[in-house]
Amino acid sequence: MNMFRYIAIAASTVMVLTATAAAHTKLVTSTPAENSNVASPEAMTLVFNEAITEEFSGVELAMLTMPGMKMDSPMTVDGITSTLSDDKKTLVATPAKKLSAGHYRLTWHAVSADTHRMEGSFEFDVQ
Repeated sequence: MNMFRYIAIAASTVMVLTATAAAHTKLVTSTPAENSNVASPEAMTLVFNEAITEEFSGVELAMLTMPGMKMDSPMTVDGITSTLSDDKKTLVATPAKKLSAGHYRLTWHAVSADTHRMEGSFEFDVQ
């Protein structure tokens, strides 16, 4: 009976450690939202499920298409500044100038206390 109890405790410990290790930073919500059509945003806000580190987190923005103009490759939008909220879960990315009408891809990367870098992207349109 004692051997069964030790095996059960060991199995439970492994399951708890595995669940903890699998928990990584995830994007909960964003403004603008994925696949939305918006006026030129003054800022883009990303809310994560846990606190992230400002030094190792950020965004890149690229224009994929522009009305009336053929683009052979995405055009990187320079001058994006990022700030982190006091609760360290909200990253605000502010462009240096108004975004022109077009289709954009925002790519984010975030590192939390577990030191794993997570990343993702979404697209939206500016009218």
